[in-house]
Amino acid sequence: MTQPTPAHVLEVNNIEVIYNKVVQALRGLSLAVPRGQIVALLGSNGAGKSTTLKAISGLLALEDGVVESGSIHFNGQPTAAVAPQQLVRNGLSHVMEGRRVFEDLTVEENLVAATYALTGRKDATPDFDLVYSYFPRLHERRKGLAGYLSGGEQQMLAIGRALMNDPKLLMLDEPVEGLAPVIVEEIVAQLKTIKAAGVAILLVEQNLEVCTQLADRHCILEQGRIVYTADNASFLADEEVKDRYLGVGLA
Repeated sequence: MTQPTPAHVLEVNNIEVIYNKVVQALRGLSLAVPRGQIVALLGSNGAGKSTTLKAISGLLALEDGVVESGSIHFNGQPTAAVAPQQLVRNGLSHVMEGRRVFEDLTVEENLVAATYALTGRKDATPDFDLVYSYFPRLHERRKGLAGYLSGGEQQMLAIGRALMNDPKLLMLDEPVEGLAPVIVEEIVAQLKTIKAAGVAILLVEQNLEVCTQLADRHCILEQGRIVYTADNASFLADEEVKDRYLGVGLA
């Protein structure tokens, strides 16, 4: 009998994360990302936003971190015993902070390298044309070295690499940090298109205007805990919450 598709592509239930066996970074954190929606994870520096993404994608061990308790389910399946590379093959893509691309490879070679994560996945067909349709600049620069791209183009390439894996969930850590407004607008427009194609997105971002343009729901982190969750309309109307937890408001 075929199992029903879960409503949430991601469910994080009451997780505790410890670094170096002593430093507690997340404290009973729970959140969910519905299919085809964007959830924004907000909070001050050090609140635990990047740690949350690394816990989900299985990368904590690289920094001597561990999920001590709680559970994470991706696409209805527990992730505790799943290797990070297998999570990618299963459809979970994590774009880390800092525009991480292979600078000595061309744009096209960067995208080809991303396809290696699909090894062993049935019916996996990398779609270069789809990535280029989202980011035409990458097609124009496809034969050039990634190290010579602008910051905005490198961010497009980082997102494009993640899309080569045909993700069900795309996690983005500060995707528009330090970018010119015109590039921010371009990336925001394409993230809307990616969402419309059915990809769920978990977005860590300091730019509130970007978050409110994109997100269906907002979760605010403070000292490793989710202290506020609301849909976009409620969040926009709640100046007190934005001022209290984020220190800023929207014009």
